[in-house]
Amino acid sequence: MDLNAIVQQLDIPTPPEVIVGLQTSDDAGVYRLDGDLCLVMTADIINPTCDDPYLYGRIAAANSLSDIYAMGGQPKACLNLCCFPTKGIDRNWLTEILRGALSTITEAGAALIGGHTVKDDVLKFGLSVTGLVKERDLTTNSGAKPGDVLILTKPIGTGVVMAGVKKGFVEDRADKLVYERMAQLNRSACEAMIAVGVNAATDITGFGLCGHGYEVATASQVGIRFFDAKVPRWNVAEELIGQGIKTGVKLAESDSLPEIVRFHSDIQTDRQQLYFDPQTSGGLLIAVPENKSADLMQRLNNAGIDDAAICGEVFAAERPHLEIQP
Repeated sequence: MDLNAIVQQLDIPTPPEVIVGLQTSDDAGVYRLDGDLCLVMTADIINPTCDDPYLYGRIAAANSLSDIYAMGGQPKACLNLCCFPTKGIDRNWLTEILRGALSTITEAGAALIGGHTVKDDVLKFGLSVTGLVKERDLTTNSGAKPGDVLILTKPIGTGVVMAGVKKGFVEDRADKLVYERMAQLNRSACEAMIAVGVNAATDITGFGLCGHGYEVATASQVGIRFFDAKVPRWNVAEELIGQGIKTGVKLAESDSLPEIVRFHSDIQTDRQQLYFDPQTSGGLLIAVPENKSADLMQRLNNAGIDDAAICGEVFAAERPHLEIQP
């Protein structure tokens, strides 16, 4: 179901206080309160990512909070969104999900102030998050400019890894490393980009690097070029794709794909799959002026984000699209 197409049929009023609404498919909505102070709001839920309920709660919370960080905001208040089955799951499992989420909410410096629970045959959990952002610090997906360089702050490939775990293809040691990285907040990356001053940002989640990269290209009316050799990725994900484990989003199967994403002929089909791999609690993709990129990379590394990498560039284009070069 294409919910975007349905929403576009609605006549939604946009008062002047709405700085970021539905038009650019951004990570969160932004509403001006007074002067430079704005509310930034989002909501997200996900299916279980692993067999550890506490870790699942942490990852789900980090995934929801990430939208606030992608906008340059600071999360302040959270509501639990619980779709919990009444049968087949131990009550303690559900408690541990909430406990894991609470630990991440607390780490983010936010408050858990309530929530809502519905009975559902399929377990899902997430958060509604409200944060604050100063308008001068706001980072949308529509500000990328030709000449910017692109920095990605977490490796891609988590969707493939989770699929491999479910099929028993991944050793415990490898998947724990991936899961722990997914559970880490994008807070430090947000603080670094605000300190430096960047032009645009988004977080890489369910539509994969290509899907969210194309949203930036469309919202900013530019072209985006990724350099395959520089895009951070989980090595185990590439191994799993080679073993036939695949995931992806509709963009990968779209008839318009050649107009949206242009892969260099040297990049094999299996390797292309990672660009469409849905990420859960992925990193931030940041467009920053080239003369500020070294400073941002230094700040990211100093914050312990060692897998951040300069992996692409923004260029002028008659029509928004992506290019993937070796």
